[in-house]
Amino acid sequence: MKIFYAIQGTGNGHLSRAEQLYPYLKKYGDVDFFLSGSNTQLNTNLPIKYKSHGISLHYKNTGGMDYAKIAKSISFNLYKDAKRLPIDHYDLVINDFEFITSLACSIKNKKSIQFGHQASFQSKLTPRSKSINPIGKLVLENFVKSTSFIGLHFESYDQNIYNPIIKEDIITANKINDGHITVYLPQYTDELITPFLHQQPKFHFEVFTKQVTQITNSKNITFFPINSASFTNSLIRCYGIMTAGGFETPAEAMYLNKKVLSIPILNHFEQECNAEALKKMGILVLKKLDDTFHNHFKNWIDHDTPKSLTLTHSTKDIVDILMQNEIAQ
Repeated sequence: MKIFYAIQGTGNGHLSRAEQLYPYLKKYGDVDFFLSGSNTQLNTNLPIKYKSHGISLHYKNTGGMDYAKIAKSISFNLYKDAKRLPIDHYDLVINDFEFITSLACSIKNKKSIQFGHQASFQSKLTPRSKSINPIGKLVLENFVKSTSFIGLHFESYDQNIYNPIIKEDIITANKINDGHITVYLPQYTDELITPFLHQQPKFHFEVFTKQVTQITNSKNITFFPINSASFTNSLIRCYGIMTAGGFETPAEAMYLNKKVLSIPILNHFEQECNAEALKKMGILVLKKLDDTFHNHFKNWIDHDTPKSLTLTHSTKDIVDILMQNEIAQ
């Protein structure tokens, strides 16, 4: 079997998930990957056969989406890229929220399966944000069209939704707590984050940021360049984590039984929906970093308890379900 796997490169989670799936997928056949977008900061050993600039995300320094920059970054070659994609040479097309592949399948009348976290929003039962964001809602639910879907989320909200894919390094980790707080808030600049963390001198923070190329220190903060192994190591050792409203990182933290404080990217509807799901699970969610942070942080430290996440399906189980879904088509 020849398998085409499309990865949306608007963040690190899609790529990280594909890396976990690849050893199991290749038991079913040859797998070629397509990476679209330029936001991912991770290096990968996956056999990326096709690439496109696609659609990338940009943020304002104050923590929100910069829609003007996003619009300017959209290539007029999207349609040409879609027509050039040789998806008709493949037996199975798996799409992890990637627009060009979705467009190519529409043009060429090719079946595909949407797989991943965003696919879970094909179900009306998946938690939604109460914020008014019609464009965000439209994109989340219609950005990718497919003939079937298998979703991943914190809980199984519907019959086609399964637990997160957790990295093997996390599953086999020896959980420890050396007292530091891991921080990954890509929507904020280091200059904006730093004063808030300096106000908490009793705690040491390990901040992961694309603004540094080597490890640097500022009082109680250590800044790390984006690196998957370093971040995983920090998460395994931490007391708790402050992160945006993504999916994989909170899932891994809860699996490790770590405290989670989430600050979703402003006007990012998917992250706001994730935050709604996290709130239902008892996770502290803040709208933004502001003068109230000190009190929220103290309450989080003093009173919040870690929320656990249990896997009902292994990565192998989910790949088997994915492939059985294709066979049944």
